[in-house]
Amino acid sequence: MKERISELAEKFTKIRSFFDLAELVAKREGLREQAAAPDFWNNQRKARELMAELARANQILDTVERLERDVGEADELMEMFADDPQAQKELAGTLDRAEKELRELEVSLVLSDPNDAKTAIMTIHPGAGGVESCDWAEMLLRMYMRYFERAGYKANVLDLQPDDVAGIKDVTIEVSGEYAYGMLKGESGIHRLVRISPFDASKRRHTSFTSVFVMPEMEEVEVTINLDNLRIDTFRASGHGGQNVNKLSTAVRITHIPTGIVVQCQNERSQHQNKENAMKILRARVYAHEEEKQAREREKLEKQKTEIAWGHQIRSYVLFPYQMIKDHRTGHSEHNTDAVLDGEIEDFLTATLLWQAHP
Repeated sequence: MKERISELAEKFTKIRSFFDLAELVAKREGLREQAAAPDFWNNQRKARELMAELARANQILDTVERLERDVGEADELMEMFADDPQAQKELAGTLDRAEKELRELEVSLVLSDPNDAKTAIMTIHPGAGGVESCDWAEMLLRMYMRYFERAGYKANVLDLQPDDVAGIKDVTIEVSGEYAYGMLKGESGIHRLVRISPFDASKRRHTSFTSVFVMPEMEEVEVTINLDNLRIDTFRASGHGGQNVNKLSTAVRITHIPTGIVVQCQNERSQHQNKENAMKILRARVYAHEEEKQAREREKLEKQKTEIAWGHQIRSYVLFPYQMIKDHRTGHSEHNTDAVLDGEIEDFLTATLLWQAHP
């Protein structure tokens, strides 16, 4: 047990060094102040995002505090109760919990992409194998729905097309909850099933393929122009327009610093009118810029889809001639296939997240 405590302490020290706790505490206080503002819930989408950030900051700080106590005191407790079997058993339970929390803390480091906190859109589509694959797609749907229920996610089936014989031809699910996309994004790929077919009278072994594709929900683009992000220059207009236009600095040039977009207006006789028109043009161009950015993001995610066939599988579910489920990227495997197909996939998700961070 002493060696186990030493390894835990070393790992905790390493993971803790990645967090700037003072900065995280300051961020939490800032988020609390924003949440207390009277108009906080006017923009509900932004409010939900901020509350998710606050919950994550609280979770990390509480976990670090708990681990500092449990890991820090473990060595002393082991020496103090060396001859007390019951106390040793309780300490072993504390170490089990500490190991689990350390793993969760490590995962929280990985979930740093801005999309990770978003709602996930999951599509399950059968590939080669006919009715076998359609049935396999329905088995995967059940596995994920059981996991969503266990993990506290809200799952909404947006579209489901049943097969004429058995299983499903296609299903799309909206999954919302804490870091839904971040936790599920690693499930994108081909899932392979090997089993004795329930549809084959000869009871032969069959291999089926089903694709799973997960992408973040893309919200409608909202354009909010922060005046602090603008550089506004005035200058004398050129061309026609009368003495006022040519002699006074009525023309306006606005630079949107975050995007580098520059617009200018000089057609109106007053600086105020030109500024108003320039802002209209700027909003339209920033909106188009954000739309284009989201389109590029969607295109990038779509390119992750691979051909639904042999050789592209990310995970194999072998039910015959032996029972094992193995992820080919991480090497993680489980022999309790019934439990995994009943939604106990947390260890696969965590292993994939850590593999994505340190491939």
